[in-house]
Amino acid sequence: MKRKLKQMGVDPEAIRKVAIAMYEGEINMVIHAKGGLITVEITPEAIKMILADVGPGIPDVELAMQAGYSTAPDEIRSLGFGAGMGLPNMKKYSDEMEIDSRIGEGTTITMTVKIGG
Repeated sequence: MKRKLKQMGVDPEAIRKVAIAMYEGEINMVIHAKGGLITVEITPEAIKMILADVGPGIPDVELAMQAGYSTAPDEIRSLGFGAGMGLPNMKKYSDEMEIDSRIGEGTTITMTVKIGG
């Protein structure tokens, strides 16, 4: 993704924000949902990232958005992941973020990073 955005001449700060937000989302999808699907839409105005999984869902989105809150298992934490900064960092590094989560069905997170004037 970074390479493609660089080829397109996207502002380096926008690329940095996309890279961080995507990384955090990817890690969350692997830890909590065993994977998922990421769709990226690029327009002259913005980069929209849609991360969808069929994992367990997020029981309390408000709680999950608190820095340091984590439901990652100990084995994941022992690898240096699961510090509870994934969702807060995704919000911090995107200009817009929406979470649609349903228990037992999965979670879809839509993040947007603006790149146009």
